[in-house]
Amino acid sequence: MNTLAGRSALFWFRRDLRVTDNAGLYRALTAAKHVYCVFVFDRGILDELPSKHDRRVEFIWESVAELKQSLQALGGDLIVRHAFADTAIPELARQLKVGCVFTNDDYEPSAIARDARVCKTLAKSGIDFHAVKDTVIFEKREVLTLAGGTYSIFTPYKNAWLKKISDYYLKPYPVRAYAGSLAKSRAAEPLPSLESVGFERTNLKALGVKGGESGAHALLEDFVDRIDDYRETRNFPAVKGVSFLSVHNRFGTISIRRLTSIAYAETLRKKNPGAETWLSELIWRDFYFQILYHHPHVARSAFRPEYDAIKWPNDQALFAAWCGGCTGYPIVDAAMRQLNQTGYMHNRLRMIVASFLTKDLLIDWRRGEKYFAEHLNDFDLAANNGGWQWAASTGCDAQPYFRIFNPVTQSERFDPQGKFIRRHVPELAGVPDRYIHAPWTLPPVEQQARGSVIGADYPAPVVDHAVQRGRALAMYKAAKG
Repeated sequence: MNTLAGRSALFWFRRDLRVTDNAGLYRALTAAKHVYCVFVFDRGILDELPSKHDRRVEFIWESVAELKQSLQALGGDLIVRHAFADTAIPELARQLKVGCVFTNDDYEPSAIARDARVCKTLAKSGIDFHAVKDTVIFEKREVLTLAGGTYSIFTPYKNAWLKKISDYYLKPYPVRAYAGSLAKSRAAEPLPSLESVGFERTNLKALGVKGGESGAHALLEDFVDRIDDYRETRNFPAVKGVSFLSVHNRFGTISIRRLTSIAYAETLRKKNPGAETWLSELIWRDFYFQILYHHPHVARSAFRPEYDAIKWPNDQALFAAWCGGCTGYPIVDAAMRQLNQTGYMHNRLRMIVASFLTKDLLIDWRRGEKYFAEHLNDFDLAANNGGWQWAASTGCDAQPYFRIFNPVTQSERFDPQGKFIRRHVPELAGVPDRYIHAPWTLPPVEQQARGSVIGADYPAPVVDHAVQRGRALAMYKAAKG
């Protein structure tokens, strides 16, 4: 990179939509005299989305708009394109006559393949390509077993991660100190409208979801005041217990180093149990990234190959009931309706509905994973895949396949008063707490009196949990042989 002294470079923003503590942008600014910046609304991704009312695209658009303003305030600008990134980036690099393209690494199989194509095309024009670690604390082969292998079980990985971590890995990159190298370009144009890239406004604003660094830091400031209680409150969807930062983590509007440094400092110096639990959740994120990187087959099949032999019944009517929040199990239905209406689902609920789909409805986990991929605002392939395979017991999990959540007892434990259920399943608003988790047990006369007749006002259970549990166990045993 020393050969870039006096030359220009192009920095390609992707899942890192911020100026603050951006590793790749820092590397570009310290390596080149002039640094142009670009973001591509990648048609290779957007053209495949099933809905033009995708909240994620609106979130990205808002974040890009703020990013452009931030760069302009620092004396630079942001070039924005709506094109296929693997051709648009080399074309722009040649147009600007840069010596190198910098970006932050992406560990998804499709992104790795795309970057390989970009690198190959750039090389033909004598332009270098540098991808920098930014999305995770540790990547690729940075956390290894004593034998030099990679971890496939979380707890040993977490222990090794904690042994390796230090303030060195959490130090922020001082981008603004080198902002004098930002370049304005004649290629820069006004930000295209959301509609011009083929998408429409959603209910994102009404939901109170704000993109950009400003949105991320407002949420972080709010969460820091609640972090002490995180361990106790994080499992209750009716309580404001989680950080709500997952979508910002996904699109990089806040640095993972910033989040981890807070959790690490609170854990190390104050022995804060809430921060310690949150730190563990952030380590899970790194873990799933390295699983995806080292075992890319998980993107399409089971981490444990023997479970690819499972014969899933895949009843379409049951799948439709699950998608629509009409299974007759209130906690499952409330969670699915929340997802459909907002693009958000609490992590505890993700585990419940995933277990229910795979081990009660006996539907292939890949179908649920795809549904989440299409609807979650914070969809991230590594975490989504890891979570679904954990729930389906096909992934890198020390627990055996006979861990099967009972949706009623999970509901009683994590939404004891039915507050979350009533919020998203208004048909059950009048059902007493005692019956809210299994409303079919409410005496028929009471159902009639309260306007919650099962089978009329609200669906009867589509399956019997006890029966389906037995079927699931038999199905998994057969696959194992």
